[in-house]
Amino acid sequence: MAKRRKKGSSHTPKAEDRHWYGKRQTARDAKSATRTGSATTGPRREAGSERTGRRSAPEGPEIVTGRNAVVEALRAGIPASTLYVMTGAADDRIRESIKLATDAGVPLLEAGKIELDRLTDRAVHQGIALQVPEYAYAHPDDLPRRGTPPLIVALDGVTDPRNLGAVVRSAAAFGAHGVLVPERRAAGVTAGAWKASAGTLASMPVARATNLVRALKSYQSAGLFVAGLDARGATGIDALEAASGPMVLVVGSEGKGLSRLVAETCDLLVNIPMPGKAESLNAGVAGSIALYEIARKRA
Repeated sequence: MAKRRKKGSSHTPKAEDRHWYGKRQTARDAKSATRTGSATTGPRREAGSERTGRRSAPEGPEIVTGRNAVVEALRAGIPASTLYVMTGAADDRIRESIKLATDAGVPLLEAGKIELDRLTDRAVHQGIALQVPEYAYAHPDDLPRRGTPPLIVALDGVTDPRNLGAVVRSAAAFGAHGVLVPERRAAGVTAGAWKASAGTLASMPVARATNLVRALKSYQSAGLFVAGLDARGATGIDALEAASGPMVLVVGSEGKGLSRLVAETCDLLVNIPMPGKAESLNAGVAGSIALYEIARKRA
């Protein structure tokens, strides 16, 4: 068992005060989840489904390994539940990681090599690992209640967590009220997404839908206009008249764009006029441009 070496400061906000903070696990539970790939299970819900609670079940903690990755995660302010340091491991990056974790109130545990190998599933950890707590996703029904008129960004087929983080950052910058992602075959909130969001995930809720098409139809029934960002769209984003009202902007992947069913569900497909030679933009950039245009019209 790892022994406690240093206790974090007491100024860190309580877990229940942070919407993104799920239930912490013990070190033993974390090792078990890492080895088996198990996840906490619970009732799944989507927009329009029976409500059994506020948030969907978290997926379990993520383990960030390696001296560079850990120190960069701590520098970026990614929320963490435990920093593990191998007995005897020491260099400038490890010392900085220990200081950043201590300043942020992250508990520090000293672990032997065998224990750290188990915790990281024998990844190349270089004597240090950071446990990032499970993210507590919002319910899709919660997002329209956050603004008047509400503006929601939905992602379809976006699998890179960095693009998710970039979209969240743009959503926060341009006045959106939440981000919706599918439960399957899509990026979730990981350490990479936290880093790309530059901390805005702490205030911008992300909801997960079991079925994206059904969630979009539920939003339409609630009076939201659903606009899909797609190169096939006949209307430029700068000419979107519905931008000033309650709406959902759906952003697809760079390679495939919107899936067929999602595109058919949208009230309108809009494009970003590109007079240059680039054929497409990644989801993070495209979402930023579209949100800027929407924010300009809403202002």
